[in-house]
Amino acid sequence: MSKLSSHSRKNMDLLVRGSGMHNHLGAAHMVLFDYASLAGALALRLASGPTANLSYLVVAVYALLGRSHAVRALAMSWLFTMINPGIAPAASAGAIGRYSILLAAALSALIHSGMFSSRPILRPFTLATILLGLFIILHSMMFSPIVDVSVLKGISWSLVMATSISVWCGLSAREREEVSEQIFWGLVIMLLVSLPLAGTSLGYLRNGSGFQGIMNHPQAFGPTMALLGAWAISRLLGAGTRPPLWLLGVAAASLACIVMSEARTAGLSMVLAVGVAVLIGPRLAGRSIRQVLPGLRSARIWIVLLVVSIASVAMAPIIASNFQNYISKSGRAQVNGAQVGGLLQAYERSRGGLMDKMFTNIAEHPLTGIGFGIASELETMDVTRDPVLGLPIGAAIEKGVVPVAILEELGILGAFLVFLWVFRLLRTGARGGIAPLAVCLTVLVLNLGESTLFSPGGLGLLPMILLGWAYANGSPSGRLPHG
Repeated sequence: MSKLSSHSRKNMDLLVRGSGMHNHLGAAHMVLFDYASLAGALALRLASGPTANLSYLVVAVYALLGRSHAVRALAMSWLFTMINPGIAPAASAGAIGRYSILLAAALSALIHSGMFSSRPILRPFTLATILLGLFIILHSMMFSPIVDVSVLKGISWSLVMATSISVWCGLSAREREEVSEQIFWGLVIMLLVSLPLAGTSLGYLRNGSGFQGIMNHPQAFGPTMALLGAWAISRLLGAGTRPPLWLLGVAAASLACIVMSEARTAGLSMVLAVGVAVLIGPRLAGRSIRQVLPGLRSARIWIVLLVVSIASVAMAPIIASNFQNYISKSGRAQVNGAQVGGLLQAYERSRGGLMDKMFTNIAEHPLTGIGFGIASELETMDVTRDPVLGLPIGAAIEKGVVPVAILEELGILGAFLVFLWVFRLLRTGARGGIAPLAVCLTVLVLNLGESTLFSPGGLGLLPMILLGWAYANGSPSGRLPHG
């Protein structure tokens, strides 16, 4: 009997090992399928105009396959939209393609959330996001001078933000880590591919001065590098007593790219967000500094900081000269014929005029606002419409200082609701660690100069994806082994 039992156990062990090997091979095949699908879509985007349109359809279909696929699809949509026009041809149906990916990702989130099962689950913060979106839509219908533009912008933001939160929270801890690593390394690859363009005209295609890398504008490349740099530094601080120093190299390269891009808000965002995250992270998370910032106990980090400090003192004149060149955008930013002399003066020059009109609108419409996504001066709005249905597919407006813009557009009540939503997002993100909080803060500080928080059709899509990731990491389910 004992021999038979021993034999049975051996057979059972072989079956378990075989099953594990089968699952491992199946997972490997899925990874290969994912990379092949996205690489194929990227090749289509780069090949020609007609195939560029097809690439959006491929990514939209890919988004339907699961939660993690929806996240990757949204990230690819952002890349397709923001890619350097000197590298990729224009996609004539790009606007429609973006909406198709957005709708496919939202549908994927709905299908895979269990909403059609007998016991559907709708997480509280996802519901809060949807309700905030409904408020924006109803507000637009009552107060916007261009109703269809405001309503479509409100729907787009609601779908993207609710989808991002839903799919990230629905992933297991392992899946969430894998997908976030893929996005992080995707940004690192963008950095590495962009660096060789610093010696070519292609890297400065937009204005001949600011470095844009593989992206369509220096003011898009700089904020993207700020997100990557803040993410790398915060990972370094949260990595334990032996953090990988290559993260410091990523952060340094990111900062160098920001300086070359002349995106001043991006540089401020990267430095300020990490600093504030270190200061307030432990308090927001309700944990000790040792728990939130284990990297501060690393001798490696302190040695590097010492070397950087000594080098900074030794190279102070060179650093000061480059900083002045960065602040003045290579001498283009001037006040009364002279180069701007500091951050405040540069900020006043670039955003002061815009804010004056915004404050005037707030004084005239304190309760109702002027309408979601509406320019401070209505006559300056250039609305692009679909030639078939007449729906607005583009209505870019230039606004900085998002807190003021929200108050201008949504009035006092709307601004208060948005503030509550952002505070909940920040506090929950802080519980997920220093990296989610630093990324959240980078997004928010970026919006003090570039209004992207409610712009899912352009640069704002990547920050919205990362905000969903940050919230999921700090949510109760996100802190479990299998959330």
